[in-house]
Amino acid sequence: MGPTVWPTGYMENSVSYSAIEDVQLLSWENAPKYCLQLTIPGGTVLLQAANSYLRDQWFHSLQWKKKIYKYKKVLSNPSRWEVVLKEIRTLVDMALTSPLQDDSINQAPLEIVSKLLSENTNLTTQEHENIIVAIAPLLENNHPPPDLCEFFCKHCRERPRSMVVIEVFTPVVQRILKHNMDFGKCPRLRLFTQEYILALNELNAGMEVVKKFIQSMHGPTGHCPHPRVLPNLVAVCLAAIYSCYEEFINSRDNSPSLKEIRNGCQQPCDRKPTLPLRLLHPSPDLVSQEATLSEARLKSVVVASSEIHVEVEHTSTAKPALTASAGNDSEPNLIDCLMVSPACSTMSIELGPQADRTLGCYVEILKLLSDYDDWRPSLASLLQPIPFPKEALAHEKFTKELKYVIQRFAEDPRQEVHSCLLSVRAGKDGWFQLYSPGGVACDDDGELFASMVHILMGSCYKTKKFLLSLAENKLGPCMLLALRGNQTMVEILCLMLEYNIIDNNDTQLQIISTLESTGVGKRMYEQLCDRQRELKELQRKGGPTRLTLPSKSTDADLARLLSSGSFGNLENLSLAFTNVTSACAEHLIKLPSLKQLNLWSTQFGDAGLRLLSEHLTMLQVLNLCETPVTDAGLLALSSMKSLCSLNMNSTKLSADTYEDLKAKLPNLKEVDVRYTEAW
Repeated sequence: MGPTVWPTGYMENSVSYSAIEDVQLLSWENAPKYCLQLTIPGGTVLLQAANSYLRDQWFHSLQWKKKIYKYKKVLSNPSRWEVVLKEIRTLVDMALTSPLQDDSINQAPLEIVSKLLSENTNLTTQEHENIIVAIAPLLENNHPPPDLCEFFCKHCRERPRSMVVIEVFTPVVQRILKHNMDFGKCPRLRLFTQEYILALNELNAGMEVVKKFIQSMHGPTGHCPHPRVLPNLVAVCLAAIYSCYEEFINSRDNSPSLKEIRNGCQQPCDRKPTLPLRLLHPSPDLVSQEATLSEARLKSVVVASSEIHVEVEHTSTAKPALTASAGNDSEPNLIDCLMVSPACSTMSIELGPQADRTLGCYVEILKLLSDYDDWRPSLASLLQPIPFPKEALAHEKFTKELKYVIQRFAEDPRQEVHSCLLSVRAGKDGWFQLYSPGGVACDDDGELFASMVHILMGSCYKTKKFLLSLAENKLGPCMLLALRGNQTMVEILCLMLEYNIIDNNDTQLQIISTLESTGVGKRMYEQLCDRQRELKELQRKGGPTRLTLPSKSTDADLARLLSSGSFGNLENLSLAFTNVTSACAEHLIKLPSLKQLNLWSTQFGDAGLRLLSEHLTMLQVLNLCETPVTDAGLLALSSMKSLCSLNMNSTKLSADTYEDLKAKLPNLKEVDVRYTEAW
């Protein structure tokens, strides 16, 4: 027997815990004496105080092992199931009343029952339910073992309307979702949760029952007290949606199926693909056949399987893209893979009845999750990498249903939510690209696109980089929506002109014509012309070189002051202890000679910093002491290479951001980071 951990208080009067190196039992057979020998530095000591505790533990452990052996032997050769059921109930009662505090005490009966069920597959439905009800008390505080999960899944599929599903499985699934569960290590628990939710969907009330279950998992308050519920639910949804397209995905890349992965398959299987079509990497023969066509015509290839029917239409204008993808083994762009260009192919996917019901259920759950304000930030972050197969994104029904979730993200004013509409990193596509005109998921005239642009522009994305991206990729849709009177798109076109985003003179004239074609566009273009005249007057040489605003001045006061004359010579501006906010940045970027800016103890935030970093590249001194700026805005300062002095005292600066700024600002000589994490 190895070293023993002693209960608190047994050896306090005899020897210190640190002195004990090993505990060895001289003789377990000599039960009446129970003499213990402890090897400690300096000699051997007998501790009689611990005898009673060890005697009880040893006695109960021996009894438990004998009873477990007995039940294993009895249940290994069942003759009458009435007797078996009685023995199972006795075994469960024994586990619940055992004084031993060990997880294996409750797991042992579950493993015995699991083995019993796996070896006796000819049981009736009633016998199944009786066994489940008998072991239900053990499931309140223990996860079912893998084989038992398989049995539960089968019961959910075959008897979804059974009362066992509601009364017994519900608390088990709730416990799984509330705990820190690693579904990667326990895939059968995830599959059981997935089948349980599908069983709820098969009830008469259908999605109403599922909705009530989601509500019970969230709780009655505005904040869910269990942080693992949402990630676990999303993991179940993603796996279920993937399974809907699994057969077609496996036929495309010959990868192991989910079932094979669950059964331990780690290497690509040797089987031949059931479908000959390679959608993303077409064969050279197919490309050469397409190239021989002398005129643009449609060629349809219909692929059928037991669950999925796919029809792919190829056009002659897709030949260059196909040839490029055939000769390149690297991971292609997502939109290129889906062939979303008007000149490229279109793909339609039709799921079988069961897969269609599964898809509808779990997309509806994602929509329910997006309705909770406290869950929406985490949900947006989890879905930002677009964790769905390409086949799902090419499926019109899926993208149409998921549009509700993306719309909820676009309507949320919190930056941590709507910023997830953009891609995770440069070169990758985000929901913004997929649901914009020309994207694979766009099924309207740009209403959702306009909504996404509006929320992004309203926070801190009114930047040259964002406008330049729109001008390069979405100028046509922007002009079309502006022509139809969309105010957000009219504002976008005006900003493109104001920030000199468009270099081509003909394109500028076309934008002006588009603006003047509607009432709202004409009015905003006139306001732009007025601002340009004021800007020309503001930047005219003259005026003071130093300027300090009185305390408690506002954004309106600053705007009124700067519109009163010329400030082309202004180099030093102090707004310290005023009430200005990030909104004043639109006026500050018009000062061409500004080199020193003091924003001490103002409400100037991240959005203003991003705007300053793009326009005031010659700024040398910046004071942000006691402002609400965070890492999100401070990181933008890395583009201001002329900065020599930077005060970030009492801000939310982190140590990592500080190190990043020091590395990217070579001229920075004076830095104040007191009372920050970087101090």
